Amino acid sequence: MNLRFALKLTAAAVAATCALPVVAQGDPAADYPSRPIRVIVPYTPGAINDVLARRIAQRLSEVLKQSVVVENKPGGGTVIGTEFVARAEPDGYTLLQTAAAHSINASLMSKLPYDTIKSFSFISLVGTSSYVMIANPSLPANTVPELIALAKSKPGQLSYASTGNGGSAHLMGELFKDMAKVDIMHVPYKGLAQGLNDVASGQVQLTFSTYTGAMAYLKPGRVKAIAVTGKERMNVLPDIPTIAETLPGYDASGWWGYVAPAGTPKPIIDKLNRALNSIVQAPDFREMFKSEGVQMLGTTPEEFQAHVEREMAVWAKVIKQANIKVD
Repeated sequence: MNLRFALKLTAAAVAATCALPVVAQGDPAADYPSRPIRVIVPYTPGAINDVLARRIAQRLSEVLKQSVVVENKPGGGTVIGTEFVARAEPDGYTLLQTAAAHSINASLMSKLPYDTIKSFSFISLVGTSSYVMIANPSLPANTVPELIALAKSKPGQLSYASTGNGGSAHLMGELFKDMAKVDIMHVPYKGLAQGLNDVASGQVQLTFSTYTGAMAYLKPGRVKAIAVTGKERMNVLPDIPTIAETLPGYDASGWWGYVAPAGTPKPIIDKLNRALNSIVQAPDFREMFKSEGVQMLGTTPEEFQAHVEREMAVWAKVIKQANIKVD
């Protein structure tokens, strides 16, 4: 009897011990979030990156019933803010709204203090926006085929402006040159405004601008639109063709997505994914950013990571071929 009793006690103890981890682990997202969430934006306040983050944060706080605070940490070509999130606790309370520079920096920077893929848990690609190829109105080319023909007839004589070496406009220009097999001179500026002014005045012939930046010059007729850079035409500029309609495969758009530090529990990532996608896919939210030329998306974490990896491959090739160095 004593032996049987001892065996029963042992079996009960083993069963209780085996059950403990299940109780202890539970669901990490069950009471998440229980305190405020920080969204780090690696850009200065005021631009589309910041505006998008703040509008999403407002909706996210309503969905999750918890305060969501946006913090701007600019510098280093987005590296400072990105590193801050990479080193944060993987608990879902520090997120990064990242953009196209995340893919570009992987090849542009000689050494990053984080791994572009492995240092993060991807949540969702929330939006994308084409750039607009604009030109001085006097340029004797109104379409991409005409521009290519003109550039080939005047090798090295046409020029395009950018916001600096390694910036989106620079890379879009180099990708265009490579695919069209043309020689167009790159003229870097320290900001978008001066470059746009010089295109309008004819100091340079072309540039690649954000939609909002381009519209300030397109509406008064100071520049003309040649094409858009995405793989599809923009809803707000339906009559302007894509570069890809002439050069199949050309696809260079700005984009925004959300990541968390690597190791963030999957249930928390999934909860954030559902919340973000419900926000950006809402008809009123889509309409809100339509006038900004932004197409709201909302993807799975896996789709977002695959997007970043594809972008890394595209820009790595461009950066290497054009021997692009940061300022």
